[in-house]
Amino acid sequence: SYETADGKHVAIGAIEPQFYARLRAATGLADDPDFDAQMDPAAWPALKDRLAAIFRTRTRDQWCALMEGTAACFAPVLSMAEAPGHPHNAARGAFIERAGVVQPAPAPRFAAAQDSTSATTSKS
Repeated sequence: SYETADGKHVAIGAIEPQFYARLRAATGLADDPDFDAQMDPAAWPALKDRLAAIFRTRTRDQWCALMEGTAACFAPVLSMAEAPGHPHNAARGAFIERAGVVQPAPAPRFAAAQDSTSATTSKS
């Protein structure tokens, strides 16, 4: 993960060429020849340092707005307080509330057992 200007973090997983190209485009590195060395382990420390400097130029939310819809294998690193409200997690039903406590939903979830969470939750 990389620290952003506001002290928060973003995670990058752009390994496949098409995703790496999108990351390079979104960060202004599309024409930077240094970043052609993606698969050269000797180049990784320098590339990581350059990316770290770039990600420190904007806040996490600014990076999210810039990267949204790019398929650059990018995600904000969220706190447990933030995670339930993130649109992706909300759309997937990734969190549930039981006895007033918001918590990650059980996984994996199978179609035939959609309401199994109530059977496994303690009644305290």
